[in-house]
Amino acid sequence: MPPQPDETLPIAAPCRAVVWSAPLTWVRLGFADVRRAPRASLFYGLVMLVLSYAMTAAAWYFGRVGIYIGVMSGLVFLGPVLALRLYVISYRLERGQPVGFAQTFRDAAGAFGDVMVFALVLLVVALVWARAATMVHVFFPIGGDADLLGWLRFLGIGSAIGALFCSVIFMASAFSLPMLMDKRCDTVTAIVSSVNAALRNKAAMLCWALCILALMLVGMATAYLALVVILPALGHAAWHGYRATLDTQAWPDRLS
Repeated sequence: MPPQPDETLPIAAPCRAVVWSAPLTWVRLGFADVRRAPRASLFYGLVMLVLSYAMTAAAWYFGRVGIYIGVMSGLVFLGPVLALRLYVISYRLERGQPVGFAQTFRDAAGAFGDVMVFALVLLVVALVWARAATMVHVFFPIGGDADLLGWLRFLGIGSAIGALFCSVIFMASAFSLPMLMDKRCDTVTAIVSSVNAALRNKAAMLCWALCILALMLVGMATAYLALVVILPALGHAAWHGYRATLDTQAWPDRLS
């Protein structure tokens, strides 16, 4: 189907129904892409490994200030920008094209502006999340003399708020970044498309979240060293999840 004029484009890309175990296939394909393009993929993993150690050192040295600085500037901004290269690599591998540094950086640069808008949206959500966490401390203060009921109330409400914000961020980012790299669409359309697809494939999204959690725990258990391979594989897997879930034919291609 040829691309439609901009004024006729829908607010969200149609999504396909995927089986609950589909993310297992995405992860397998993600690791396969790492094996097919090891140098280009592991470069991202090495950069994120250094960033992870830097954030840990900042958190250790500066306390909570270091955590905020590391998470906001590192994960919110640098992570999505670098992840674009992983989507480009998977895109090029699908078409049998070269995946050198020059080609992938050039292709990824085309979506830089839209990804920065997305990163700003995440930053706003993260700041609201931090404010909500502060309000939990204000309304449910916990001191040294707190009883069991007080702790349960504090942890329960705090966990519920954290789960809510995590769910929002997870649904908004599940497929939006690959779509921004692949198609000429705006950030709002990409986010709405991602949230819509996540809500219509709840079982698969739960499986995808558990896959991410399990692999990240493996990375943490190896003092972050396994993240050199795990993070690129997850980035490639996100691309394959996007391709399997969203129908974006109506939008013009960003890459040729």
